Parts: sequence; C-alpha cells; structure tokens
Amino acid sequence: MIEAIHGVINAISGFLYQPYIVPLFLVAAGLYFTVRTGLLQIRLFGESIKVVSEKPKDKKSVSSFGALMVSTASRVGTGNIIGVSTAICLGGFGAIFWMWITAILGGASAFIESTLAQIYKHKDPDGSYYGGPSYYMQNALKQRWLGVIFAVILILTYVVGYNMLASFNTQDTFKTFSFYDKTTTPIVIGAILAVLFAACVLGGGKRLTNITGVLVPVMGLLYIIVSLIVVIMNITTLPLVLKNIFVAAFDFKAIFGGFAGSCMMWGIKRGLYSNEAGMGSAPNAAASADVSHPVKQGLVQMLSVFIDTLLVCTATAMMCMCANPEGLVAEAAGAAYVQQSMHMALGNFGPIFIAVAMSLFAFTTLIGNYYYTEGCLKFILKRTPSKTFMLIFRLIATALVFVGALLSAGIVWDTADMLQGCMVIINVPVIIIIAKPALAALKDYMAQRKEGKNPVFRSSNIGLEGKTECWED
Repeated sequence: MIEAIHGVINAISGFLYQPYIVPLFLVAAGLYFTVRTGLLQIRLFGESIKVVSEKPKDKKSVSSFGALMVSTASRVGTGNIIGVSTAICLGGFGAIFWMWITAILGGASAFIESTLAQIYKHKDPDGSYYGGPSYYMQNALKQRWLGVIFAVILILTYVVGYNMLASFNTQDTFKTFSFYDKTTTPIVIGAILAVLFAACVLGGGKRLTNITGVLVPVMGLLYIIVSLIVVIMNITTLPLVLKNIFVAAFDFKAIFGGFAGSCMMWGIKRGLYSNEAGMGSAPNAAASADVSHPVKQGLVQMLSVFIDTLLVCTATAMMCMCANPEGLVAEAAGAAYVQQSMHMALGNFGPIFIAVAMSLFAFTTLIGNYYYTEGCLKFILKRTPSKTFMLIFRLIATALVFVGALLSAGIVWDTADMLQGCMVIINVPVIIIIAKPALAALKDYMAQRKEGKNPVFRSSNIGLEGKTECWED
C-alpha cells in the first residue's frame, strides 16, 4: 500500500520538477521581481538589517524580529544540513551555485509575497495580526476558492510533508552511531520529538515565537562558527572546491542532457526546500508582525532567505566539500556524507556535533512549520477554530511527527517535494498578477525614506482606500 502511494507521489513530483514547471516558475518570477524592484536584494540589503530591530507599538504584538525568527525557524532546519548533502551528492558541486541563484532571485519574490501579506493582513480582537497568501488571494485577486485550496495544500505541506521529513532526517543522523538500531531507534527519536513538539504547540503561537527567538540565533551562530573552523582547517582545498562549483554549474550539455538528475534541478529543488522563497509560506509569519510599513516586513523576509541559503546552506556545503571533496557519491546522500565529512575534520566530535545540531534544527523547524498552519485553518473555517478542534488538530500533527521518523527516505522526500511544488505553482502566478500594490508600497517607502522620515503606511498612499483592514486612515 505504502509502495503504491509512493509511486503516485513520485510520479507527480517528477512531473512538477520538469524544467518548464516549478524551476521555470521560480527563476522567471525571481528575475521579473528583481528587475521590477530595481535589484532591491543588493540596493536595500543594509535597510533590511536595519528594520529588523523595529519594536511593535503593542508589546503583545509580534515584532519584526519575532516574525523573522519564526520564518527563519522554518527555513533554517534539517534542509540546511541533509538537503544540502542530498543536493551535492546527487547533483554534484554545481548544485550549490544553483542554490545561490535560487536564493538571490528568490529574495525578490520573498519581498513581494511578504509585503502583500502585510498589506492585506487582518487584526484579531486581541490585537494580534494574521494573514498570508490565502488572504491576498481572497482580498486582492477576489478568488476565495483559490485561497482555500492553497491553505489546504500549505497545511499538508507543513504538517505532513515538512514535519515528517524533519523527523526522519533527525533519526537518520544517528545511523552512524554504534547504538543505532533500525527498529527501535527511529521509534525512540520519533517519540522524543513528538513529545517536545506537543509541549510547544499546546502552548499556543506566542510560545512558539518566544522559543524560536532564543534558539534560532544561538543555534545558527554556533553552527556557522564550527563550519568556519572546519573550512579554515582545510583552507588549501577551498580554491579547488570553488572552481568545481562554477565549472559544474555551467556544464549546460550535462544539465539539459539529463535535467532530472542535474545540478541545476537539485540546486533549485533543495534550495526551494531550504529557503521557501516564492512558496507562500513565510508571508504567514510576515503578516503577524506589527510594523509601521508593509515594506519593512518584506525586507525582513528577504533577509531571512539570505540567512538561510547564502549563510547556513553555504556553511554546510563548504564545510563538507572542503573536508571531504571525494565523498560526493549518491550512496552517501543525506546524513551519511555530512557525518563522514565531519568525522574526517573533527574526529569523533564531528558526528556528535551534527547530531546535536540536527536535533535543534529539527525542533525549531517543527514548531516554525506548525506556526503557519493555524492561520490557514482560520481562513478555511472563516472563524477561529474551537479549542476542541485545535486540540485534535495538534494531536494529529504530533502523531505525524512520530510517524515521519519511521518512514523511508524516498517517501518523505518525495512527499515534501511534491507538496512544495504545488504551493509554488499556485502562489507564484498570483503574486505576479497582484504585485502592483507591493511595488507601489516600495515606491512609497523609498519616497518617505528620501525625505528622512520613518516610513508610515496608509492605504490611501497607493490608492487602496477601503480595500485593506489594517491600513486605513
């Protein structure tokens, strides 16, 4: 039964990642928004760092930094370790270049979708904000049915696809240790993750932002420091690694001769899994932030993409390829290549560090992923779900975390790839169609900055009087 289901999932995933579907959508949208925003990824990079520190007007609201940590918690996860390993073992050195391209171009897409989420966000009676792609599909595109479909797919992507994958990747990391037993270890690790996950989600959304706000920066900084140490220890191999990345990335004969297994496809696929730019996930966190101007949160989410891929994914890639440039074989794809590389660089400490890092990454990924789903439930039901409904939903989500640890690599990766691809083919065309308000908001923001003001947004600034809930005069 599971094999039959996997066969269907694999077929759909293979279709979606043909060069003219998901890869084309991502690259074309990224190029389009890069041009329309005047290369804001570079032009406003410094501004994106500056606006992260803005405090909300209401202390009970989510800050820019809080929204950044939730989205980064989802982005920075097991994909930054296992996903990178899979990409370079199956796609070769060149996959890293195409990861970088996905992130650089995706930064513009992330800006547009998150700015739109801010413009069309809603406010709860308790003063908190919520929104996301489903809401701008309803309010800007006037297609509630599409918003409902997207909300359902997003819930499936994060509760089923990504959270099961995070759980599997975590237990897979422990395979290199002598105590690992293929029957009992996945059960034990799955149970531990499920219990920790339940303890957090049963505490509500605010607890999630508190937890991720502490764990994400500490965990990410420590991981990057260790990665730099490994690269410095193997600095003589770095020039050859960089050369191999660029040579392989531009071997177009090999790429288009077999696109499904090429460095371009693996770089785009795993880059998307890691940074999620254009998928429509981060806008759900972006909408929750209390800021004076929508563009501020758009810039913050653009920064999150760069943190994820250009910083953390690159740290993993350089650390592994510098320490173990000969280990890129298909059989090592996943935890095995990373663990082998770290053992070569740091001895017995290396695999232990990766196992600890993976556990922390998985934990923040699980709760960051879950954060996105509650707003989607509210959209589908047109009301705040009852406590009983949410309890059942959270228990199901917890059970799926446990189940994920017990499944095979093929089915969890293919499920996640299929579902994220479905999100892309819905969200990307929508943000291209309704991008005008986000571009107008950017123009308004820059005009106010030029005047030396701290930009404050009103819907009337861009001709949306009466069409937004939170930005009226």
